[in-house]
Amino acid sequence: MHIRYNLLNSPIPNIMIVKQIWTGNAYRNFNYLVACPETGEAMAIDPLDHKRCLSYAKSQDWQITQILNTHDHHDHTGGNNKMLEATGAKLLAHCGAGDKIPGIDIGLSAGDTVKVGKTVEFQALDTPGHTMSHICLLSKTQTPALFCGDTLFNAGAGNCHHGGHPAELYETFVGQLATLPENTLIYPGHDYLNNNLEFTLDREPGNQIAQALLERTQNQNPETAMVTTIAKEKEINTFFRLQNPEVIDRLLDRFPELGAKPDAKAVFLKLRELRNSW
Repeated sequence: MHIRYNLLNSPIPNIMIVKQIWTGNAYRNFNYLVACPETGEAMAIDPLDHKRCLSYAKSQDWQITQILNTHDHHDHTGGNNKMLEATGAKLLAHCGAGDKIPGIDIGLSAGDTVKVGKTVEFQALDTPGHTMSHICLLSKTQTPALFCGDTLFNAGAGNCHHGGHPAELYETFVGQLATLPENTLIYPGHDYLNNNLEFTLDREPGNQIAQALLERTQNQNPETAMVTTIAKEKEINTFFRLQNPEVIDRLLDRFPELGAKPDAKAVFLKLRELRNSW
């Protein structure tokens, strides 16, 4: 199944096509193909499972002309060589990732425009935290779509174990992600939804929306995974719920040194610390 989106203010009535590809590996990776229906050109995002990506593109008669790595970790770059050999595509990544991702053709900075074919256009967001050279892509469509790698997960946030920093991740969340349009669709790099919802409920047991969603998605097929929005994330993702009284009260049980009125950054950092060992 792939999903089509109308383009905002497009001079021609065409659409962006998104195919989410479940890899079925131990890391629960999602890969993505984004295609222009006018030309059949496509971009592969973090195509670890190069065989499935190539096979699906072939089945749709799409030509993969670009490959985007959101960041340098192997479970996102491990398919690069095979994809490049098969397609001759250009490799795009963060402008600061050149020492970690071999063969980058186009280094991206905040605000750069990325186009696929005639009708698909993205804005690059510089989103440090999980790593310090992480790119997210935001589609310029009537219903925006965010391809967010390991920065934002459904109901969760990326870890900072391998080259990242939680304070930078906080700034990315409050300064960029929280300000996106409420209807922005979220396409993360992994399927961690159920574990993340369980963490939300551990921190906020009274969150009935998260509880209902967990009951609904416990047995979901990752091949047809639920796609959330920024609005939904603000309801179920504890890393957006930094002012919630229950979240703060339960955090104070573990970290009384925070004081009665901790600021949002202190709450975020302690939540990330708890999630590391949860």
